[in-house]
Amino acid sequence: MSIVAAVDCGTNSIRLLIARRSDDGLVDLHREMRVVRLGEGVDATGSFTDAAVARTRAALADYAAIMADHDVTAVRMVATSATRDASNRDEFFDMTRELLDPVVAGSVAEVITGDEEARLSFAGAVGEFDAADGPFVVTDLGGGSTEVVLGRGGDVTAAFSANIGCVRLTERVLASDPPTADEIATARGVAREELARAFAAVPVAQASTWVGVAGTMTTLAALAADLSTYDPDLIHRSRVSFERLREVCEQLIVMTRAERAALGPMHPGRVDVIGGGSLVTLELARVLEAEAGITELVVSEHDILDGIALSIS
Repeated sequence: MSIVAAVDCGTNSIRLLIARRSDDGLVDLHREMRVVRLGEGVDATGSFTDAAVARTRAALADYAAIMADHDVTAVRMVATSATRDASNRDEFFDMTRELLDPVVAGSVAEVITGDEEARLSFAGAVGEFDAADGPFVVTDLGGGSTEVVLGRGGDVTAAFSANIGCVRLTERVLASDPPTADEIATARGVAREELARAFAAVPVAQASTWVGVAGTMTTLAALAADLSTYDPDLIHRSRVSFERLREVCEQLIVMTRAERAALGPMHPGRVDVIGGGSLVTLELARVLEAEAGITELVVSEHDILDGIALSIS
């Protein structure tokens, strides 16, 4: 058995999983998430800000210390949507090499394609599900992109990474607090247009079960269950009817940031972008109901982070 570390650095958050690998899969030793907003402003400017890189560096430095304490033998750090788009990403890579190389020699972040991101998300999300419930459509709604993946068991049939996520949609359209009716209408149109590309590439009509992963989905599940605090054990593999999902999403979209911040399960780093994430979620639900007859969302706490850990040789 080996101890591996997986790091997922997205547009909104950076996450760490340290796990013991065996023939039976993964055993969690440490898992955490920090909102660093690495992709802040990237959609508009095409580059990382100094402040965003500094926030990410501080979190990764802590993660490296935790890896050293656990005597990890292998590290894989992947960077996704924001890093694919940033013109000054070499600065980011230099920083990750400086912090990770002392833990495991040769370690540095890598940018993965949207297709690989989708496949890693699928591998992490469906590992615990009964194959008889497939085919599965897995959606990984991140800060800068949304991956839509169709498959059964460990086999992926089709995948697409749409260039829309909770941070990107919020920064592009939802400027007011609360958003105006015109902003909301525009954001619905943007989400529909961007996701249409994914649905053209992925035959979701074949799917039997929708599995949603990442922070927007897990937060929506916590709110749908009326939890007073965020509890991953209660959220993992929980089910949300579309009726309840739409109710929660529509409420979040028109709330002020102060009203969202007062909700018990709401992470402070999601307060300003959960409305954008809700709009993307509503469009996903609309199409999956129309195309596949799916009427509920199944939420998984296991996602691309688990897929990264499983991919480490």
